[in-house]
Amino acid sequence: MANTSRRALRLLSLLGSRRLWPLRELATALGVSERTVRRDIETLRRLGYPITTVHGPDGGYRLGAGHTLPPLVFDHDQALAVAVALQTAPGTVFGLNDDAARALVTLEQAMPAALRERMKSLRLTALQNYWEFPAPPIDSTVLTAVGAAVRHHHALVTETLRVDGSLPETGDDDFLPARRIEPHHLVVWAGRWYLVAYDLEDQQWRVHRVDRLRTRPTTQRFGPRRLPCDDLAHFVMSSHERGDAPAAWEYTGSARLDLPAGVVARWAPGGSVVEHLDTEHCRLTLGAWSWAGIAGILATFDAELTDLHPPELAQACRRLAHRLTAVADTRRRP
Repeated sequence: MANTSRRALRLLSLLGSRRLWPLRELATALGVSERTVRRDIETLRRLGYPITTVHGPDGGYRLGAGHTLPPLVFDHDQALAVAVALQTAPGTVFGLNDDAARALVTLEQAMPAALRERMKSLRLTALQNYWEFPAPPIDSTVLTAVGAAVRHHHALVTETLRVDGSLPETGDDDFLPARRIEPHHLVVWAGRWYLVAYDLEDQQWRVHRVDRLRTRPTTQRFGPRRLPCDDLAHFVMSSHERGDAPAAWEYTGSARLDLPAGVVARWAPGGSVVEHLDTEHCRLTLGAWSWAGIAGILATFDAELTDLHPPELAQACRRLAHRLTAVADTRRRP
C-alpha cells in the first residue's frame, strides 16, 4: 500500500509537470507496466483528480482543463528542491526575500508529516557573493509587466532611465526618444535582469537592463523571429551595449584593452562597462575594493593594457607587476 501511494503521488506530480503524457512515457518514468499506470490513474480519478484521456496517435493523459494541483503533490526530492530554492533564491526583486520565507512556511504546513520533516531538515544561510557585483533589486511590478509582454507577444514602448532611476527630459544630453520593441526573452545574469528584444526602430536585436527601462504595454502582437544567436546566454554575455553602469565601489578605474568588446563583455564582472573602440580594442570601466583589486581583474584578460585612469590605477598595476616579477625571479634562482 505504501509503495502504491508513493507511486500515485509521483504519477500525479508527473501529470502536473507538463500538459500531456503518453501512456508509454508514464510507465517508463514510473518504472512499472502500462497496466499498472492505468490502474493508478483510475485510483486518482476515484479520489477526485480530473485526469482526462486524450485519444488518437498523439494522445495520452493530462489533468483536466481549469484544474490545478493541490500543494501536497510533492515527492521527497521535490520537497528538498523547493526548500533549497526558496532559501537560496537571489534577492534580485524587491520584497521577495520575505515572500520566499513565508512561502516556505506555508508549504511546510501543507505537507504531510514525513515531507515536512524532510524540508525542515535543511536550513540554510545564503551569503552574498560579492564577486557577482549584484545590482540593486528591481520592482516586481516592472518585472511582471515585462514578463507578461514576453508571454503574450505584445510589443512594448520603452524609455531608458538613468542609473539613479530618473528619466532624462527632452534637451538633456543623455535624452533618448521612446522606442518600440518586441520583447522575446528574460535572462538573469550576475544578479541582473536583462531583456532580449528586437528593436523595431533600427531593426536590430538588443539586450536591455530591465531596471533601466520604463515600459508602456501595447496591444500590438508580434510573431516569432529567428534569434540572433543559437546560444542565448552567449548573446547576452557578449553584448557590450546592455545598459550596464559601473557598480558603486570606493575605487573605480578604466583601461584600454587590446581585445574586442564582445570578448571583454563576456568575461568582465557584473557592474562594469565595456566601450567599443574598434574591432580589436575596447575600454573597460569597473570598480573594486582597492586599486590592486581592479589591477588584478584587468590582469586576468591577458592582454595589453594602455591609457589607464586614474593615475592611482596605473601605480597599482606597476606594484603588481613588481611583485609578480619578484616571484618569477625567485623561482628562477637555483
